[in-house]
Amino acid sequence: MKIKDKKRRLTQLVCALLYNCNLKGFAKGKIYQGKAKSACVPGLNCYSCPGAVGSCPLGSLQSALVSSKYKINYYILGMLLLFGVIFGRIVCGFLCPFGLLQELLYKLPTKKIKKGKWSRILSYVKYMILAVFVIAIPIVKLAPGFCKYICPAGTLEGGIPLVATNEQLRTLIGELFSWKVFVLVIILISAVFVFRSFCRFLCPLGAIYSLFYKVSLCGVHVDKDKCVGCNECVRECLMDVKSVGDRECVHCGECIGKCPTCAISYKKH
Repeated sequence: MKIKDKKRRLTQLVCALLYNCNLKGFAKGKIYQGKAKSACVPGLNCYSCPGAVGSCPLGSLQSALVSSKYKINYYILGMLLLFGVIFGRIVCGFLCPFGLLQELLYKLPTKKIKKGKWSRILSYVKYMILAVFVIAIPIVKLAPGFCKYICPAGTLEGGIPLVATNEQLRTLIGELFSWKVFVLVIILISAVFVFRSFCRFLCPLGAIYSLFYKVSLCGVHVDKDKCVGCNECVRECLMDVKSVGDRECVHCGECIGKCPTCAISYKKH
């Protein structure tokens, strides 16, 4: 593993630990509800995880939309705007624990499914999930659609640990929890064969941050004076990018060392 890869992996691990540093919560099976929970972390990390000390931006957004009949929560909108303008999808590449998990699963020695036109088409599904499960269902049905029916991070970090440590919750397990576990298993298995399958095709948080790809302050960029148009960066990238730094780019920096003319670098301000 190259030095820059090690630094990114270390950043991912540190973020995962910082997001979930209430370690005693795992032993007690209780959710931390201190003052820090009023703030959102940038990445996908379940509020109900026993170790979580911050809130998930997606969960907070859905809660805000559920209550939007009575008031608009500008705080969560402001937090998402702030994260988007500063980081964009670099959150996906560096600051998301579930992204780290998918990358580690992809390292398992199996045959891999390569990207193509099919994966580029599927990359638009996450925008449909954002529109339907994160926005429409909370407003119309007054329920957090994505958290309730899909979110694999919520099941892995919150649902399973709480059920495992709380006998009373185990008696309440029903079809919905079984469905969530099924979704989690399918997503984890797919991540072994398809690079960051959840991030690329299903994650509405990534969809939100991708909207800021033209204005985000952090990330990679191409020096057009040095670029010779060989397209090696796009061919080598495991994400469904059409160009470096576009909406599908998670700014992992893998392309920097593969550019023959050293035209790619991280933005400097």
